[in-house]
Order: sequence, then structure tokens, then C-alpha cells
Amino acid sequence: MEKKIARLRRAARGRYKIRDMGVNRLCVSRTSQHIYAQIISADGVSTLAQASTLDQSLRSGSTGNAVAAAKVGFLIAERAKLAGVEKVAFDRSGFKYHGRVKALAEAAREGGLQF
Repeated sequence: MEKKIARLRRAARGRYKIRDMGVNRLCVSRTSQHIYAQIISADGVSTLAQASTLDQSLRSGSTGNAVAAAKVGFLIAERAKLAGVEKVAFDRSGFKYHGRVKALAEAAREGGLQF
């Protein structure tokens, strides 16, 4: 349980800094089998765009690897552009920046999001 508490502490610290910046945030969450991404408004009230490996277009094949995370990154960037969002702050939710989280972030950058 200490590992989860430490992750949640890191997540709270990061969100506090992002809130001070006053920009939309790209929030990433992952489980062992799926990865989720949301773009949340600067005030934290509404979700502007979302994508995950649970989407019908991404359900085929493996959903718990870096390739699937990269697909989610491209999809969230595409949906963000449709919502009129180009610049965000990356909220990794306390997860280390490697593996699937890194693959999603790099794909979102390639898709046109700036952070």
C-alpha cells in the first residue's frame, strides 16, 4: 500500500503545480491492461476530450503495451484539436515517465499537442 500512497502523493504535488499554471491538463491513468487519457479544463470542472484503449477502434489486439498507448496518444491529440485545444500541461498522475506513459506523451506531441 505504501507504493500507491507515494504515487498519489506525487500526483497531488504535480496537480497543485499545474493548477497554479492555469492551463488545460492532459491527465494520464493506467492499469495493467488499459491506459486512459483525458484533457481536463483549466478550472478542473469539465472534460474536453478523452481517449482510452477501451474505445472500439483500439480494442482489437493487445491493449496493455506501449504500441496501444501510442495509439491512444494520437487519438487524444486528434480529439483535442477538434475541441480547439492545442496547448496542455502533462499530468502523469504520479506514474514514472517511461514505458506506456512516455509512449502516450510522445505520440500526443507528434499528433500536435504542445506541452
